[in-house]
Amino acid sequence: MHAHRFQKSFSLLAAALAVAIPLAGCGSDKADGKAATQVAAKVNGAEISVHQINSVLTKASGVTNENAPRARKEVLDRLVDQQIAVEQALAKKLDRSPEVLLNIEAARREILARAYLEQIAAAQPKATDEEVKRYYDEHPDLFAKRRVYNIQELTIAKTGAPLDELKTLVSSGKPMEEIAGWLKSKNIPARGNAGARAAEQLPLELLPKLAQMKDGQTALIDGPQQAFVMRVVASQSAPVDEAAAKPRIQQFLQNQRSSKAVAEEMKKLKDAAKIELVGDFAKTVEAPAAQPAAPVAAAAATPAPASTEKPVANAIEKGVAGLK
Repeated sequence: MHAHRFQKSFSLLAAALAVAIPLAGCGSDKADGKAATQVAAKVNGAEISVHQINSVLTKASGVTNENAPRARKEVLDRLVDQQIAVEQALAKKLDRSPEVLLNIEAARREILARAYLEQIAAAQPKATDEEVKRYYDEHPDLFAKRRVYNIQELTIAKTGAPLDELKTLVSSGKPMEEIAGWLKSKNIPARGNAGARAAEQLPLELLPKLAQMKDGQTALIDGPQQAFVMRVVASQSAPVDEAAAKPRIQQFLQNQRSSKAVAEEMKKLKDAAKIELVGDFAKTVEAPAAQPAAPVAAAAATPAPASTEKPVANAIEKGVAGLK
């Protein structure tokens, strides 16, 4: 099946989009004098264009000069499958279904809203070299003094947990197994985890405390909603210099700036808008204002682990699904 091959092959593409995908068939064909076509395939007479393929690829990650031909073919196969399914849906008049019409309208609204927010984000100035250097200097645990930790941890919901007793138990140097047993005896839910994690893979609120801990040390770290019993089994120094960290810091600061700009713009527009709650919604207790959706996810400001490969089939599938 095309979809199976599509899923399997695109699981190999993981890094950020590194090159622009060349548009096939632009201009004219010098060899035979015929105008180059922008049509990649025809399915029962319906055309699939090169622009549709490139639109999907630009939303994918991990496409390089080496794998671009294979990636283009995989996307085309998927678009062919999609077109066949669309024809069947139209033949069965599914485009007239109330549910389908609602979904189409919802997708249209989401696309328009996202386009506006992305326009605001794109207009924000880029982080300067001075801002990058300041962030680097202010976060030595992420960069100059970065460590890779081998950690054992217990995550505990703070609601009803006797943290004072737990702190005393941890301070006494009891092993993690005994602490876990004590939590169980008190019917306190706890989630255990263990493994190696670099500084940037840890919650920022925990990192300063961990950075002060020595190998073999156990500590109770009180977070906003959860408490953590963490033991540093071992650690290894793995500093990152400013030059290597700069691209990620720039991206992080850009995302921060964009998210703030979007939130401020949405608040301004919402304050100026005439919003009336009707019917039962007018009777409900006012809920806390939701945070506007940022156009870009907050990127880690720190170097990625040795392997950053992630499957991107879902991103491609979503891109294909949005094409008509």
